[in-house]
Amino acid sequence: MKECSIVKVLFITAALGLLFCLGGAPAASAKPIQLSYACMFPPTHIQSKLPESWCREVEKRTNGAVEVTYYPGGTLLGGAKIFSGVLDGIADAGTSVIGYTPGIFPAMQAIDLPMGYPNAHVATKVINDFYNEFKPKSFSKVKVLYLFAHGPGILHSKKPVRKLEDLNGMKIRSYGFSVQMAEALGGVPVAMPQSGAYEALQKGVAEATIAPMEVLKGWKQAEVVDYTTECYDIGYTAGFFVVMNLDKWNSLPKEIQQTIEEINEEWVGKYGDAWANSDREGKEYALSQGNEMIPLSEEESARWVEAVSPVVDQYVKDTEAKGLPGQAYVDFIRAKIKEYSK
Repeated sequence: MKECSIVKVLFITAALGLLFCLGGAPAASAKPIQLSYACMFPPTHIQSKLPESWCREVEKRTNGAVEVTYYPGGTLLGGAKIFSGVLDGIADAGTSVIGYTPGIFPAMQAIDLPMGYPNAHVATKVINDFYNEFKPKSFSKVKVLYLFAHGPGILHSKKPVRKLEDLNGMKIRSYGFSVQMAEALGGVPVAMPQSGAYEALQKGVAEATIAPMEVLKGWKQAEVVDYTTECYDIGYTAGFFVVMNLDKWNSLPKEIQQTIEEINEEWVGKYGDAWANSDREGKEYALSQGNEMIPLSEEESARWVEAVSPVVDQYVKDTEAKGLPGQAYVDFIRAKIKEYSK
């Protein structure tokens, strides 16, 4: 009996040795796929927490097969460099503002026009519908994970603005189409990204800013302005992208791609909720600081709409000169805003 057991042990040992020699030993577990993700928002901002939670969700749902290193606050790439950085593989994925790279997204920039967006939910639905409808070539060299947009961009100022004439000569921090908006309203545009607005307002480089309510708390700008003019009928939005390097995306196993796509669909809704909540919190924070909210009458609001209408007209003209259907873009967006605002 004992001899039989010894024989069995020797047989199993010899068999395992033969398997090893023939390359049949169990393979070592694969190393996790490493991804990097760049974001311009500071770590404490909800728009930094959301992409970070996306990263953690990808890790969780792939059971650790993917690991994502997250770089908030521009630590890997600044806002204006994120798209090109992802394109070049400096970051595998990233999120930033479409309007921070003027000229790159002629079709998508239609989203940023002063169309009178009522809230972030509507703006986020519109931008995704727009992309799905027109599939702009600007995004053809990256993998678009999803898009989102903030709530209506309105005027926040150090001095009260109750009528159009109060804007004459006022230095207004702006970017993208809001530069043209500021000029059309009679102000002097001071072009810069959101990250420079606080200091510009604090030092008097700018006397006002055009931005959503969320900046009053999220970027602490209620500390350096005293008034908000609720010019919602010319409320613009900023379109944001979340993209991945196309080669990196194509290298991922199909099952991981599918998991990421499922997460993307869920996160679009989270962004709409987050922006809407941030706008509400921004307004509440500004009021708690003693800031004044200034509504516009229907008649005064109509004057503001008329003042910025050339910005939309010029976009259509410039875009159609490039062979793109600018008027169709504008008509589509207006119809979608009306549809989702019901």
